[in-house]
Amino acid sequence: MGVFQKVVIYFYVIGVVRSVQQIPWLSCQFIDEHVSNNSEGYTETQLIHREAMVQFGLKGDAPVNPHAITFLITVSKLDLQRSIEGVEAEELECEVRRYSTEGIHVRWPALGAEGHPSDQPPPGQQDYRSWTPIADQEVLTTTVAMLLKTETPSVKVRLRSQPKLHCQFSIDHRGPNVTVEWHWQSRGERRMLFRYNSRSGEIHGSGVGKKALAGGDASYTLPFTKMSSEGSYICSVSVNPLFTNMELNLHVEEPPRVSLNVGPTLVLEDGKEQKVVCTAENYYPLDVEILWHEQNPAASGQRVGAPLPKELKNILFSSHKHNQDQTYSLSAFFYLKASLALSGKQFSCSVSHPSLRMPIKKSFILQVEEPSSLMFNLAVGVVLISLSGVLIIMLLYLNSARRPSKKPY
Repeated sequence: MGVFQKVVIYFYVIGVVRSVQQIPWLSCQFIDEHVSNNSEGYTETQLIHREAMVQFGLKGDAPVNPHAITFLITVSKLDLQRSIEGVEAEELECEVRRYSTEGIHVRWPALGAEGHPSDQPPPGQQDYRSWTPIADQEVLTTTVAMLLKTETPSVKVRLRSQPKLHCQFSIDHRGPNVTVEWHWQSRGERRMLFRYNSRSGEIHGSGVGKKALAGGDASYTLPFTKMSSEGSYICSVSVNPLFTNMELNLHVEEPPRVSLNVGPTLVLEDGKEQKVVCTAENYYPLDVEILWHEQNPAASGQRVGAPLPKELKNILFSSHKHNQDQTYSLSAFFYLKASLALSGKQFSCSVSHPSLRMPIKKSFILQVEEPSSLMFNLAVGVVLISLSGVLIIMLLYLNSARRPSKKPY
């Protein structure tokens, strides 16, 4: 009967950087446990952080770091080394922990024994109360029994989308009794979304394909997302007595729609005042920033030596509007008093939001005219209209005068 090395190795991929070489070893942190009863009879667990290495190779290989605990992973049906191909070692966070079978006695097929798990606990204490000591420079040869991985640890989606949360599992022997579950949890609430057991074939819920499960693909497809879809999604796989899960975080982000209440060019008379409004609508989450800037339009196209836009300080804000679809809207406005000194200036509204890679900008150019010029233009317009009327009347008169009159018989 095979014996388990009661250690679980967790890998957290921080970033993906392509690499053509396999990772031969990883620097890890072994979080050991010391379990004891306190003076009141309660169980206490002390966590001890120790230096460790995860090394891929063959039994008997010398440790890469002889001063650390080495977990030597030998060749097995599950190739852990291959599963992390394409990722640089420094982009992986490796954590090693002990794993308790909670007293369950198991015959594991891949370790040279036939049969099925037994729920009968062995005599004596639970294993976590009497962990096998591990020396600081010890080399522990082990194999991989189960793998669980995801390519979507954190997902950002828009409303009314159907994202797929990736969850892939592998077991080191055929025909295991596997149970796959998906749960959603947020703000103290927890709800089961899906459950499948390979032995009974029973399925509760939806979102995971039964055919895909046969190949180890437990990916979950959400229905159309709404605000209440946000939260943590837990993919768990158990093969008695092993149980592991992963938490995938889903964030809903809806970018704002930005508009101004004026056109690309605003013409005002000198001394007149205009309320200018920039509105950001239907965004989520609440975090949004709206700024107004003033700039010479000729300088905005320069890359070198151009003066920085001047941020306007006299900005007023509306209260956040909470829309029916749980999105938000906000307006930032100011009262622009026209002056000849501002004529030709460009005013820009800039909206920043977590859903945007770059801020959205909306601009207009102010043109200011003197009151006298406006009155002159108005007078000229009236005169031209009057002259046009007189000219039309004269033409009609001349046309009628040229017609030959009929002589009476």
